[in-house]
Formats: sequence, structure tokens, C-alpha cells
Amino acid sequence: MQRGSPERELAVAAAAAAAEEEEEQQLSVDAGAAGEPERPAREEQPKAAFPVPARPRAAEEGDVHVARRLPPALPLAPPRPAARALCQLAKGRGRSRSRGRGRYRRGSGSLRPVTVDSSKARTSLDALKISLRQLRWKEFPFGRRLPCDIYWHGVSFRDSDILSGQVNKFPGMTEMVRKITLSRALRIMQNLFPDEYNFYPRSWILPEEFQLFVTEVRMVKDGDPTWKPTFIVKPDSGCQGDGIYLIKDPNDIRMTGTLQNRPAVVQEYICKPLLIDKLKFDIRLYVLLKSLDPLEIYIAKDGLSRFCTEPYHEPNPQNLHHVFMHLTNYSLNIHSGKFVHSDSASTGSKRTFSSILCRLSSKGVDIKKVWSDIISLVIKTVIALTPELKVFYQSDIPTGRPGPTCFQILGFDILLMKNLKPMLLEVNANPSMRIEHEYELSPGVFENIPSLVDEEVKVAVIRDTLRLMNPLKKKKKEMQSQHPGKPFAGKEDRDCDLTGDPDSNPEAHLPSICLKQVFPKYAKQFNYLRLVDRMANLFIRFLGIKGTMKLGPTGFRTFIRNCKLSSSSLSMAAVDILYIDITRRWNSMALDQRDSGMCLQAFVEAFFFLAQRKFKLLPLHEQVASLIDLCEYHLSLLDEKRLVCGRGRRPQSSPPQETNPTTQSAADSPAPRIIGANKLSHSRHALS
Repeated sequence: MQRGSPERELAVAAAAAAAEEEEEQQLSVDAGAAGEPERPAREEQPKAAFPVPARPRAAEEGDVHVARRLPPALPLAPPRPAARALCQLAKGRGRSRSRGRGRYRRGSGSLRPVTVDSSKARTSLDALKISLRQLRWKEFPFGRRLPCDIYWHGVSFRDSDILSGQVNKFPGMTEMVRKITLSRALRIMQNLFPDEYNFYPRSWILPEEFQLFVTEVRMVKDGDPTWKPTFIVKPDSGCQGDGIYLIKDPNDIRMTGTLQNRPAVVQEYICKPLLIDKLKFDIRLYVLLKSLDPLEIYIAKDGLSRFCTEPYHEPNPQNLHHVFMHLTNYSLNIHSGKFVHSDSASTGSKRTFSSILCRLSSKGVDIKKVWSDIISLVIKTVIALTPELKVFYQSDIPTGRPGPTCFQILGFDILLMKNLKPMLLEVNANPSMRIEHEYELSPGVFENIPSLVDEEVKVAVIRDTLRLMNPLKKKKKEMQSQHPGKPFAGKEDRDCDLTGDPDSNPEAHLPSICLKQVFPKYAKQFNYLRLVDRMANLFIRFLGIKGTMKLGPTGFRTFIRNCKLSSSSLSMAAVDILYIDITRRWNSMALDQRDSGMCLQAFVEAFFFLAQRKFKLLPLHEQVASLIDLCEYHLSLLDEKRLVCGRGRRPQSSPPQETNPTTQSAADSPAPRIIGANKLSHSRHALS
């Protein structure tokens, strides 16, 4: 074939047409392949609209490549409109796919979605699903082989396989809020600060305090013959009103069965509650314990009010057994024929707490004062719970060992008295998050019907808890703290989507957060109450073995020696006797007696004993605060000495000049500094 022959021109034209057709087909495939993996962008070149003369050898090497290997110096005609449109479509879809995948790629500037394992959510699953859809997060309803950011458990945290992320349960919380344990924790605080902790009814633990209960009731009646009390008996492991009953006489025959069958708490019954529509009601408030150390507490701005279904009358022998009159438990009253299901927040047997406040406000009640008292009650209760929670936490997730961080939603059941003083009934570690109620179609046949009141309150609590625990926001704050001098994005980037789209605010479609921080916001007013928390830090320091919850005799002796608490009047032999006596008594009251040693509450009792011996003629809280200061001072000197010795330098022979007077012995310091003593008269201004 010779150059310029008709056969040669036809061959070149055919090769160019074939190359153009192949290129158009490839663009069509790229434009429609939405699910294929992302490929590197290919450089697009315009196609000639007419055959271009080419060298004979180029045509012989491969006709399909003739049109794409033209020298750049040759003049090229503009592409055909159809081919240009296909190129633009392919490029646009390619960019769209690349942007979509870029949200989840590591190493890109965009953030991936938060992942939540909901496989153990149980009854809170429906509310959780709604919350995740509103947040546009990724749910794994059957679990995930890779780690998730958040694990949502319905009952308690017992999964030792979770080594990272966040779990919505604290170890030991279920045990801590059981009626007996809660009563003991609050009793310790009542002994230290009786005026601050008068929001919890006087309680006795059965069976070990039954004789004390009988004796104290008889003494009060002898002093005041007009006193006609009523008592309520609550089984320790009971829930949803199970096993609760009222008595007028400690020698009631039903008490015998309680003493024989299971442990319980007996309390003074609150006879004068606030009534609405002549009905008794209580308040379920949702409290988020966001962090244990440092302590962070949030309270939901709205809650639920659960009503009895029979008009209230003060207890008498004729109506003691009327559970629909005296017990506000939803699980009991729903079986009453007078229970009213309502989708309105202000009517029915279950209403929002905000509707109750609006009604009280219309009658001239100071709502800010009510909220202030409730916030104070919640903070003080959590302060009473946190010391032993720290012991549980270090046992399940010791320092230095991999494990998740924890948070938890608690349900506080509060009763308003006639004088509007809030009283704590109990704390629930697993408050119901169901957003439907049972409707009895016929005897024994029930149907689950959505409850708008429950959904309004509970979905907001779960959703906004997740917003506060958002791990991506936490990582961004950590980056900002690690690089304080680095200029970060402005307001537009701060409001951008967490998925990486800077055009929208990820929470623009959501209402404002319904959870209000109350601690550390009001820490200055309540830090003086955290004496037991400081005792727990001493207790944990001397536990010795990671993962244990009880202090052995060697650890207790080391505590006494390091804190310089032994003296001529308190020998180490007396210390051993003190340890044995207190430990034996507390272990005899424990339900699980397999582990021997001194528990935290036994350590607190021993600490009280030592404080009363060393600092006499002072109120108990001042004695304890002085002894804590003394222990912390000696331990700080010991730590400093170890640090100096570890650096190979000679330790100082004298304490620092800023030594506090309370760090001296009782003989040298007759008037030690008292932590919190000058704060008892702090102003009780509104915390709203």
C-alpha cells in the first residue's frame, strides 16, 4: 500500500472511527457505574471530527490508538457536542462518587459518620433508632466485627470484649442504686451533713436493723403520743412496684415474711404530697452522668409526671392496701380501669413535667425555686454515689488497661411535698425508654400503641445524650488543645456537616439540646460536700492489686503508717483489732461473702473513728475534713520524696514553706484548717 492511496485513507478513517466509538462506550460505562470502586481520573482529550493523515507504520502498529496518539502540535478540531456532553456527565458523576466516598476515607480532610452498636439496646431500641436517624449516624443493629464509636446497652455493662469506644453504662451502677446501697450511701452523707441531705426519708435496712427500727419508733411515740406514722416497705431487688406495701405498726404480720424472704428498706411514708386534680403524682427526671472523673452532670429540661388513678387520702387502716391511691408506679397504675391514655402533654395519667410546672406557675408558684431545689437534690445524690462508683470503675477498667469510657442516663424519681419541697424516692440505673404503651383490647389481650408523650421526652434525652458524647467533636477539641497556635477553621467550618459537607450545619435541623449542665457549673456551691469522694481516693490508692474492691489488712496498715496516724494511744495492734472488728461486721451484712477484706463503706466507718479520736470537740464533718487534709499532706510529702529519690538527688529534710497548718499533728495544731467549714453558710441562690 502506498502513501496517499485511497485504500490507505479508508484504513485511517476506519481506525479513527473505531477509536472514537470505543472511547464513547467507555465514558458511558464510567458514567453509569455508581457502585464501582473509585478509579484515578483519566485525562480526557478531544476527538477529531475528520480523519487525520498519519504515518503508515503508526497505522500498522494498532489502529485503535491512532486517534489518541496525535502529536500535540497538530491542529485538532473541537469535539462533537454529544461526546462533550458525555465527558461532562462522566466527570460530574465521577466527582460525585469521589466526594461521597471521601466522607468515609481515612486520611482525607472529611470526617466519617459516628458508628453505634445497638445490638443490646433492648427496650430502648425504638427511641434509639429514631435518635440515630435524626442525627444521621450509622447504626449496626446486629453488632460489628470492627470497633464502634458507641455501644448502647439496655441493662448493664458486662461485655469484657469492648476495649475502646464509649458505653452507655457504668460498671457497678446497678448495684449502687439498689435501695439498700443507696440508703447506706445517703446515710453516710446525712451523718456528715444532716441539713443538706434531709431530702431522703429516714430509712432502716432489714433484716439487720429491724430491732433498731422498732426501738426508735417506740421512743418517738413515747415522746409524742400524737405521732401516728406510716411506713413503706420496699424490697431491695424489687422494681416496678413489685413487693411494696404500707404498714402502720412495725410489728405488722407482713414484716415477718419480709424478714425471712429477702432484704428490704423500710422508710417513713410521705403523707402530705402535692396533689393535682386530687391525685398523687411523682416526677421522673432524666440525669446524664457524662463523666465520673472529672464529674460532669446534666439534667433534662423536661421529664414525665406519673399519676395515681384513685383520689388521694392520707393513709389509714382502711386504705393502706389501695395501691392505685398511694403508689405512683406506671407499671401498676396501667392496670387500673381508671388509667387514662392521652396524646396530650397536659392531660391523662402520664404527662410532661413541663406541663405541671406551667400549671403551678399559673397559680403563682416560684418555678425557679422548685428547679433550684431539684438541681440541688440531684447534685447531692450523685455526689453520694460517685465514691463507690470509682471503686467499681477501677475494678472493671483499671488504669493502664484498655477499656471503654462510660456515661449513663439515670432516672430520678422525685416527689413534691405539699410545701413544694422535693423528696427523693429512688434512683433507677435502667429507666424505661419505651415509647409505646400497652392497650388492653380484651381481657388478657394487649396491643402496643405509640405514646407521643413518651416519645417527645425520651427521644430528645437519648438524641441529645449522643450529641454530647459525640466522639468526633471530642477529637476536634483535642486537636485544638494540642495545637493551640494553629489557625483552625472559622465559623463556617465549625458549622459544617460532620460528614464533611461544608455547605450545611449538621445540627441545623435539630432543636436545641434539652440537657442542661449543672456540674461542674455549680461546683463551687457543692465541692465542700465531696469528703467521701476524697476518702475513696485514699482507699483506691492502698488497694494494691488492680481489679480488687476490698482493702486487705496489709493495705490498711500501710495507710496508717504512711499517713502517720499511729501514736502511743493508737498502736498498730489496736489498728489490727479495729480492722478485724469493722471488716467482720460489714462482711456479715454483705450478700456476697466470697471476697474477704474491707469494703469502702467499712473504710469510711474506720476513717470516722480515727477522725473522732484525733480531732475531738468538733462536728463530724470538720473532724473528717481535718483528717483528710492531714493524710493528703503526708502522702504528698511521700510522693515528693519518691520523685526526688527517683531523680538521684538528695531529698529535702524539711517540708515546703507553704506547709498548711492542718498538716501538723493534733497536738501541734489545736485549730486546724477545715475544708468546707466556712462554706456551710453559703448563699442558696437559685441555680436555674
